[in-house]
Amino acid sequence: MTEYKTLQQLPEPAGYKAGDVLVLIGELFGRGYANGLIDEARRIGMTVIGTTVGRRESDGTLRPLTAEELTDAETLLGGAIINIPLEAGFDMESVDGIPSVAEQLKKARPDNFATINFIEGSVEKACAAGTARFRSHLAELESELLKRIPADANILLAHSMAGGIPRARVFMPLLNRIFKGTGDKFLASELFWNSPLGRLCDVSFNEVTADTFRYLIEGTALLRERNRGAGRRVSYSAYGYHGTGILVSGHYRWQSYTPYVQGFAKMRLEDIASEATAQGIPATVYNCPEIQTNSSALFLGVEISLYPLLGAIRREAGEQVAAPIEARCQAMLKEGETIADLLERADRYLSSPILDQIVDFATWPQHNSREQAELMLASSAELMEQHSDQKLLVCAELSRIVFLATGRLMLHTSWNPTASVLWLNHDLIGRLLADPRGAGIA
Repeated sequence: MTEYKTLQQLPEPAGYKAGDVLVLIGELFGRGYANGLIDEARRIGMTVIGTTVGRRESDGTLRPLTAEELTDAETLLGGAIINIPLEAGFDMESVDGIPSVAEQLKKARPDNFATINFIEGSVEKACAAGTARFRSHLAELESELLKRIPADANILLAHSMAGGIPRARVFMPLLNRIFKGTGDKFLASELFWNSPLGRLCDVSFNEVTADTFRYLIEGTALLRERNRGAGRRVSYSAYGYHGTGILVSGHYRWQSYTPYVQGFAKMRLEDIASEATAQGIPATVYNCPEIQTNSSALFLGVEISLYPLLGAIRREAGEQVAAPIEARCQAMLKEGETIADLLERADRYLSSPILDQIVDFATWPQHNSREQAELMLASSAELMEQHSDQKLLVCAELSRIVFLATGRLMLHTSWNPTASVLWLNHDLIGRLLADPRGAGIA
């Protein structure tokens, strides 16, 4: 089991400089965690190189971006993108004439999720084919990076791939029941996870979220050896999630969103980083606090643990830093609602005995229960209802602070990482905002 190691001290400024390179492995879509890393790299003068997952044609063929798509993607990134499709996963792979997993699931019905079967051996063959394709495209990527990045550059290769839900309509109704269902619409995550579709998700999540990190480390050995041979640093980072330390009833305490079935793959990601570190390769998984983005909208309730960040900022950074942030957040609430009320309601959920019975670091990730799910969803709705505009949310403002802060912490820690797995908790983000090194985040 991974040891719970929190980053306690703000990292010293990294030695990265103009000419050094951040390579983002995984395409940038919208605003999220990776933007903080990119913004910080650009702020200190590094070159940013992006990648793409490519696009699928109507017949399922994977292709690079068109000229127009590439222009749009590079505008969003603010840097050049190497146009080699690095889509991970295997759900679209057809091997030996066997229909792909996605094809086999076209007629699947949500009500039959516990009895759905796949053609014998087809998942294993598809997974092997997806891995081979990804590794082949990584080899092409490394060849391009060797051309574009000089040997005298320090490099941070930042893995940002996650997810892996197979592309089939049958999944969304089931996942909505798991993450948003109450009453008769509730579906226990453990029941789903132990079904054929759940076992498929387990394999797919591992392949996309975790194993791609191993493929990246192994697939850039020539680049790493060349630049390290020239006396330069080549490091790897990845985005993890394994709960977060937040303020609950006045004390910092580890907690987690439940159910987080992707957590099994996130632990595999941690193991891969630990194995690489043991071999002398600086590879670190940074377990970041929860944020709310378009991609996290499925996990209704994940945003509740964001609200206590306001208390952590006030405690660690003081009145001068906290007051303007609180004022911006207060302006988002309905007349008569207050930040104090918001924090009290969030704390009521986070300190609930129901959560105490479920959330445990040693046995993470936990599955949900109807009682826990209904409490979480009711609490989430209650907190959302305090806002005057559902498009202007306190958790969106706090998410922005989190991804900017974690990007800064990750980039500078990667220069000389102290462990293969590190937690970036709310207390550290608060201390960063009080420090000159956190200028511009709040």
